[in-house]
Amino acid sequence: MDFLCEIVQSLVALAALCFIVVLIVAHVTAEMVNLTLHEEEKYFLTASGEKELFPSLHDPHSRELSVVIPAYNEELRMPVMLDEATEYLENRQKQQPSFTYEVIVVDDGSKDKTTEVALRYSRKYGADKVRILTLVKNRGKGGAVRMGTLSSRGKVILMADADGATKFSDIEKVEAGLNALNPKPENMAISCGSRAHLEDDSVAQRSVFRTFLMYGFHFLVWFLCVRGIKDTQCGFKLFTREAALKTFSSLHVERWAFDVELLYIAQCFKIPIAEVAVNWTEIEGSKLVPFWSWLQMGRDLIFIRLRYFTRAWKLQSPRKTD
Repeated sequence: MDFLCEIVQSLVALAALCFIVVLIVAHVTAEMVNLTLHEEEKYFLTASGEKELFPSLHDPHSRELSVVIPAYNEELRMPVMLDEATEYLENRQKQQPSFTYEVIVVDDGSKDKTTEVALRYSRKYGADKVRILTLVKNRGKGGAVRMGTLSSRGKVILMADADGATKFSDIEKVEAGLNALNPKPENMAISCGSRAHLEDDSVAQRSVFRTFLMYGFHFLVWFLCVRGIKDTQCGFKLFTREAALKTFSSLHVERWAFDVELLYIAQCFKIPIAEVAVNWTEIEGSKLVPFWSWLQMGRDLIFIRLRYFTRAWKLQSPRKTD
């Protein structure tokens, strides 16, 4: 009996030591919010080929809607999404002449012709409607979305994936979700597209191991960071300009788990969040590597919680990019 007690005590001591080590590592390796732009990233090309300075999210809005599309090596998948998005937006503008929009494609340091493909749409619709922000080096999806958002002009800002997995016209659903949120403190609100209603079908198609990873990730999200949102990872989210400025100014995680930190920040600021079911189809060519990406996201979730707990990371007041 004494031997068993000693084993239990040793395991508890080992677990405590591991926790302390992880806590120290999380604190020491914490990186600060990086809003610094390379000189080339401050400009977009006009129809005449001249460079023009991107505006700032701190400026008053001058468009009804901004659509921010992060893209890394998306020369093949992106045209389908851009065709669908621009067709919808142009038709909406014809029906509602007062409706104005912009699309910002953020090339996240691609090695293919992503920027060249996006520039074709800029030439077709004009740089006032389609702009390309080409990052000098790869930041990760979260970093790309943030840089595009901080350069946007919209009253509301939609984050949409370049693969077109979510039907673009479902923007009307997330808009309805956003409008239904009342009150909106300081006009801050977020509406998240959700695939939670498709989960039963996806479980039936996945292996037992991948299903285990999925549920494990959902548990960690709920336990460590975000409560009340079933699908934090859907890449179709709509922000009021004020909510985007408040949340993206504090965002640290620049890769796959950035959505979780973004919603964690929103809940810390008590920003209202709606979750709305959207149509979603899996598109081939995902950059997400099932096992290793889940592990990386799991690690990031633990570090998000620990870094805010130790105050290595703090909620920031909005400040301009350098």
